Amino acid sequence: MDNKLMLMIPGPTPVPEAALLALAKHPIGHRSGEFSSMMGEVTENLKWLHQTTSDVLMLNVSGTGAVEAGIINFLSPGDRILVGSNGKFGERWVEVGQAFGLNVEAVTSEWGQPLDPAQFAAKLQADTNKEIKAVIITHSETSTGVINDLEAINRHVKEHGEALIIVDAVTSLGAYNVPVDAWGLDVVASGSQKGYMIPPGLGFVSVSPKAWEAYKTAKLPKYYLDLGKYRKATAKNTTPFTPPVNLMVALHTTLGMMKKEGLESIFTRHQRQKNATRAAMKALNLSLFAGDECASPAITAVATPGIETDKIRSLMKKQFDIALAGGQDHLSNKIFRIGHLGFVSDRDILSCIASLEVVLPQVGHDNFTPGTGIAAAAKVFGQ
Repeated sequence: MDNKLMLMIPGPTPVPEAALLALAKHPIGHRSGEFSSMMGEVTENLKWLHQTTSDVLMLNVSGTGAVEAGIINFLSPGDRILVGSNGKFGERWVEVGQAFGLNVEAVTSEWGQPLDPAQFAAKLQADTNKEIKAVIITHSETSTGVINDLEAINRHVKEHGEALIIVDAVTSLGAYNVPVDAWGLDVVASGSQKGYMIPPGLGFVSVSPKAWEAYKTAKLPKYYLDLGKYRKATAKNTTPFTPPVNLMVALHTTLGMMKKEGLESIFTRHQRQKNATRAAMKALNLSLFAGDECASPAITAVATPGIETDKIRSLMKKQFDIALAGGQDHLSNKIFRIGHLGFVSDRDILSCIASLEVVLPQVGHDNFTPGTGIAAAAKVFGQ
């Protein structure tokens, strides 16, 4: 049956019907009063979501573009930075820093393991000359399903006094509590196709007063991603360049939905769905790639030793039109990833698990009693 695709990947995520209808509207002029009024509401709601009174800026980019903007606007060539790297996206920020001539020092952990805050503490405490200008952290590592202890790492950054904390919150913003002002986070980047529940194309960057001070002396080249331009325009409820108008109209819709649900309810829903998914995988005798203590609320990575995970994904798509994500780089065909982020309901989780129970015996994994995965998830949902 056509048009029954269920996205159970960490992005793009499902889009609510109200947002799809907003996308289908005839575009309005981005220099019109109607657009400015809408943008003002969107900006205020973005501040609500980020839990900040400081700037939250919208850019026509993916999450990667948002993080790059969050790096190049506040640093200068040769600046020493620490970058947490325990997955595909941590490695990407190492590469971005190197591409812009920064003095990059990677703080690493194995894929599937969280970053160790003590390693950051040691390096920051040893930096008595205050040469470290920034610490870059991926909060929720999409490639492995690990959530890093941003709060603890940030405390060490704050004790350092000089360094900025720059956060990739692409799969945590809107799924996990990221209180920007309460934690004193300087730069937080995210993307529209995740917890925001709209298609790809918009990136978001929140900027603290401390980061704006660093902006004044930053010398890395920038033009289209110059956040100063966006700050001036946003203050007037407009944009420095042509924006994706209909994406912003859809964002206006989904942010309204999120405010109606409430932050605590959003975070609780993602936590519940994470717990149900993990309980089901354990009941099906599948191995979880990340431990319970560091499991992301946005995505669950599942290892299947001896089984090619691409076969599982292929059968899920062919038989049930459910899309699961695969592993990246050296984890290709070794893990599959279930996204439970954004516009995902408890019913979606149950449908995915039931379909997986049908598929697993077809690839040789039959050491479970049919129905145990559903029962384990139902128990979580019933609490």
